[in-house]
Amino acid sequence: MKKFGLYLLRGLVILASLAIGAIAFVTFLQVVAVNGINLFDIILSALILISTTWLAWGGMQGVIGLTTSPKCVSLTKSDRITGRSIILMPVYNEDPLMSFTRLAAMEKSIKRSDPLADIHFAILSDTRKDDIARQEEELFVHLVEECDGEGRFFYRRRAQNIGKKAGNIEDFLTHSGAAYDYAVILDADSLMEGDTILEMIARMEAEPRLGLLQTLPKIIRAETRFGRAMQFAASFYSPIFCRGLAMLQGETGPFWGHNAIVRVDAFAQSCGLPALRGQPPFGGHIMSHDYVEAALLARAGWIVRVDDDLEGSYEEGPENVVDHAKRDRRWCQGNLQHSRVINAPGLKPWSRFVFAQGIMAYIAPLFWLAFLTVSILAPGFDSQPNYFPVPNWPTPYIPPSMTFQAISLLVGIFGLLLLPKLLIVVKAAITDRARFYGGAGKALASTLWELLISSLIAPIVMLYATRSVYQVVMGKDGGWPTNNRGDGRLSYAECFAAAWWVTLIGMVGLLLAIYLAPNIFYWLLPVALPIIFAPWILHWSSQIGSDSVFTVPSELLTPPVVSLHDELVKRWTDQYA
Repeated sequence: MKKFGLYLLRGLVILASLAIGAIAFVTFLQVVAVNGINLFDIILSALILISTTWLAWGGMQGVIGLTTSPKCVSLTKSDRITGRSIILMPVYNEDPLMSFTRLAAMEKSIKRSDPLADIHFAILSDTRKDDIARQEEELFVHLVEECDGEGRFFYRRRAQNIGKKAGNIEDFLTHSGAAYDYAVILDADSLMEGDTILEMIARMEAEPRLGLLQTLPKIIRAETRFGRAMQFAASFYSPIFCRGLAMLQGETGPFWGHNAIVRVDAFAQSCGLPALRGQPPFGGHIMSHDYVEAALLARAGWIVRVDDDLEGSYEEGPENVVDHAKRDRRWCQGNLQHSRVINAPGLKPWSRFVFAQGIMAYIAPLFWLAFLTVSILAPGFDSQPNYFPVPNWPTPYIPPSMTFQAISLLVGIFGLLLLPKLLIVVKAAITDRARFYGGAGKALASTLWELLISSLIAPIVMLYATRSVYQVVMGKDGGWPTNNRGDGRLSYAECFAAAWWVTLIGMVGLLLAIYLAPNIFYWLLPVALPIIFAPWILHWSSQIGSDSVFTVPSELLTPPVVSLHDELVKRWTDQYA
């Protein structure tokens, strides 16, 4: 019965999304049919169908999240945790002081909650730079002393980083995994409360079929306008959309590669990743390994779950659009690579659907760009309306105005983007959740400001995403660049170097619109102007933001593990300055 309810929900959401897309398709076709339908009109209508269906799918997840309660897993904590766990932090050319102090903070947080918990820590280094590796070795000695961690803390550096992060974890589990029941997988910027880690272990022990449990990490320590907007969105919107995602995915849930716990024997037996035939970007080692590992666990009969009621899970995000685009380039290659995996034998249908969603997430911007391009070119191929369709009939036929339908379509598309976020504000005000964001008024102001920043950046991100897809399709391997952390402010020179081509495309597109399609010139301005002024927008959004908006709970009350980390960073910095 539970499975029937899940299948029914999935079917209803898919049908609702398709219905909304179909309504947009028919409405647009009515608008363009006034002067007769040609090939360009059909292409534009098809692009509207695909793009609107995709927007509706995302919006429906928000609606589900708004209309359901957080998943709360109640456990009887009369018995202590019996299994042995290992916390894994893969690092790759990271600042070792910041990474190692995160582990120290988590260890101290765990000890405050349960001094007897049998939890070990391992730093899995794939660092390629010898100077950073020497710092890692020196600071590891200090980490062991700080945490009295002899026999509980481990460090090893691979001579060859085969398979990147996934290969790093596989290598550890192959050689040392049998000593542990559970493994908490982190990124170098991950922070988790001790209570959260202990709760995750308890939930694994309470459900023997649970192979992987994912948390929803919140972004912390953002400083720039772009970073703070992302931080607010991750804290304010993401739990709602995550709840909708959890409801749809059921026991075939997501894995985002970090801030999650896995059952070691299940992971080791199910998640060996093959190297795909051929060369990168489509061949070689699987880059977006997390989605594949979740699918392999589900194929083997294990539960893969995201529990949206788990708090105390944190990470840091990119502070500017350029760093966001660099990270997105890697994810784009990894997701498009899933086209080689989607037909793997034995996968659950929903896992295949998740792969298709991941691919669609990166090709969706191409549909919007194609829609804009065809809209500019189409008027040159339009025929003038025939005002005298009946021979010798003296009264002209005036085609009806479709202004109302056109405006309705425009409002509907923007509604799919804006309405879920505005409804989240309304519900937050009603339930008093807004007080954790500075109150209802400040939450609304933050939402509107975030929508403005998103609207300015979206056309630029669309072009970056399009370039990423083009590079992958043309066979260019983007590799696995190191994430930039810390100060995210960009100079004008850096912004122009990163976005001159974006500006050029915007100027050429607007000039073509003036020449070929003057009737839609003003409609294109909200998209064309941000593209033309991309370097200035990148610079402005990368500067330090005001705290008058984008307040999040972690700023009103600093999480204990974050305070611990701040203290350790200050003390270690003073010692090693």
